[in-house]
Amino acid sequence: MKDLWSVLARQRDYRLMLSAGLISLIGDWLLRTGLAFQVYVLTGSTLASGGLLLASFVPPVVLGSLAGVFVDRWDRRKTMIVTNVLNALVLLPLLAVRDESAIWIVYGVVLAQSCLQQFFSPAEQSLVPVLVESEQLVTANALNGQIRDIARLVGAALGGVLAALGGLTLLALADAGTFLIAVVLVAGMRHRRTPHEHDEASAAEEAGGAIRRLRAEWTEGLRLCVAGQAMRLLFVFCLVTGVGEGIMSTLFAPFVSSELGGDGTAYGLIVSSQAIGGIVGGLVAAAIGSRLPAATMWGVGAFFFGLVDLTLFCYPLISDSLIPAFACMIVVGLPGAFTVAGMMTVFQNLTQDGTRGRIFGAITATESVAVLVGITSAGFLGDAVGIIPVLVFQGLGYVVGGLVILSRRQVLAPRPEPAPPLPV
Repeated sequence: MKDLWSVLARQRDYRLMLSAGLISLIGDWLLRTGLAFQVYVLTGSTLASGGLLLASFVPPVVLGSLAGVFVDRWDRRKTMIVTNVLNALVLLPLLAVRDESAIWIVYGVVLAQSCLQQFFSPAEQSLVPVLVESEQLVTANALNGQIRDIARLVGAALGGVLAALGGLTLLALADAGTFLIAVVLVAGMRHRRTPHEHDEASAAEEAGGAIRRLRAEWTEGLRLCVAGQAMRLLFVFCLVTGVGEGIMSTLFAPFVSSELGGDGTAYGLIVSSQAIGGIVGGLVAAAIGSRLPAATMWGVGAFFFGLVDLTLFCYPLISDSLIPAFACMIVVGLPGAFTVAGMMTVFQNLTQDGTRGRIFGAITATESVAVLVGITSAGFLGDAVGIIPVLVFQGLGYVVGGLVILSRRQVLAPRPEPAPPLPV
């Protein structure tokens, strides 16, 4: 716990960014939960509810890799401020939604917010290594993961309550309020950007030259995703587990219903229970982060994450009780927190500040494609070979991925800075 409090006490800017992230993420979850409820109430259509998922998935695929290029050019603190302000503004059209005929406004808002997120996420993740010391990086990433689980628990609960009390109007105003609070907190950060080489380009650069430079930086981000053994390992891990997450998101509800005999309430409680383990796991990861190599934390976390998932998916072969499902979802939050903290730290150690945003954006875009592949294939394979065999792929992906990471952890270790030359 000493490491955790050291980061929070000594790093003022990181503390402000973490607080802003927690508040805005609570807003994200209350809106996400409330919108799903309200869209179904307005339309009575599961297809209309599915449109929300599609609207949020398109921008990462189309815009993710390109947005990272701009994030590397811009001041990341200002990028976070501007995107938070715009997020608050684009929520205002929801105040005009009164019935099913205006449902297109909801889709437009979700699409716009997802587009803005493609700029915000790489800016936030690229800023973390700048705000904390290198030995505090695992702890900082563990705290980032923990606030996501806290926001998920608090925001999802508030979303249902606010949707019932005031509908879309109250949801929109509440979420906009969280973004504006986040703006104030991020604006209070003292960090200012250090210009990189590509900032020195002539202001009088021709449009054609600007486009060529943009294209070159975009392709550079794609190339750097697979440059070297370490980045290739991270890239392939994200692709394989992305397909698995797509499978999980598609088949887990049918799994609870068909294999466990649970209803909608049981499904919601089982899914949300993972956040409990995530909060505990985040605390543990933050407490020991500076004493455990990031690659080891990533590999161990991924291996046990997959092992618990395999237990969850296979135990219905001998029992249809819901209790083991709750237990597995709580327990899996612990290795899940280790996986995220370790992997993000490895990524940050492998990348340079001037190109980190575009690499993050490119990986996010390809991972989103992998998730879509998983979603699409799961629908067909679930009917063809059964729900459990397809879900097993998700667990195996993490188990095998974790073992590979552990076997190659020396490749993933951060390279020491070269020693300065001795004075002559």
